[in-house]
Amino acid sequence: MEDKKYPSVAIILLNWNGDEDTIECIKSVSKINYKNYKIFVVDNNSEKKSLEALRPFCVGGVELIENKENLGFSGGNNVGIEKALKNGFDYILLLNNDTTVEPDFLDELVKVAESDEKIGAVGSKIYFYFEPDRNKIWYGGGKFSWFGGGEHMQYGHIDADYPNDTKPREVDYITGCVFLIKSDIVKKIGVLPEEYFMYYEDVDWSLSVRKAGYKTMYSPKAVVYHKVTRSIKKIGSPRILYYHMRNALLLSKRHAPKPIYWGILMWGWYKYAKQLLKLVILPSKKEESKMIIKGIKDFYAGKFGKIRE
Repeated sequence: MEDKKYPSVAIILLNWNGDEDTIECIKSVSKINYKNYKIFVVDNNSEKKSLEALRPFCVGGVELIENKENLGFSGGNNVGIEKALKNGFDYILLLNNDTTVEPDFLDELVKVAESDEKIGAVGSKIYFYFEPDRNKIWYGGGKFSWFGGGEHMQYGHIDADYPNDTKPREVDYITGCVFLIKSDIVKKIGVLPEEYFMYYEDVDWSLSVRKAGYKTMYSPKAVVYHKVTRSIKKIGSPRILYYHMRNALLLSKRHAPKPIYWGILMWGWYKYAKQLLKLVILPSKKEESKMIIKGIKDFYAGKFGKIRE
């Protein structure tokens, strides 16, 4: 499926009861300038009405894949990734279903990826979808440190604040919202780690790309708009706290140098004690504290994947 000007790209959209957003995303992607791509809509066992609403839009260059259970972000996307690898696509693009794109966004991503054989993955500039002027930045590259965690650079700013930020640059990690990766790199580092279920798998994948000796890049000319609050409303804030807590510890176990990992384990016990205290003195935050405590306990117990009540 190789084309020197347009390498083939498998675009994976993961749907879970988000048919309205997914349909808008399909329509937006269908208008891009890029000439060699196919959309794979992976449905994570949505309700029947959501799935049926999608079907009329999954025709031609859009293929619908139906999972029999909710496999989470990593597991659901992996179904699409495996399909793309099997069909010989040159690139795989993870794209959140609650996004819309500029017509040249994929051209810009691939241009950066093709500019250097040592580039393994590329992310785009992402704006908040719901801002009136649609120029407030949600993601302008990713920074990561073991003691500071992940950070979206330029978050909440506008382009005028960074007038010289127009060229591709290397970043620590790429958000899974828009993640273009070379298929050959996936074959080397593996698919998304499914222990996470959701959250931190994009940081893990970025670290794996870099450990394999490749660069993770950011392209400011590739533009996407993201409906940031959609998934939070569907999942619920306390559960998100669970995944963030458990998966931060899991990430350190998988990638942190040993001395740092032991330090993070101590931090985990500190967080555990702190949340126990909060249960007593802040009853209004009971559900949040319980989820954080459960996240820590499940990490130490080796319980990964989807949260088990």
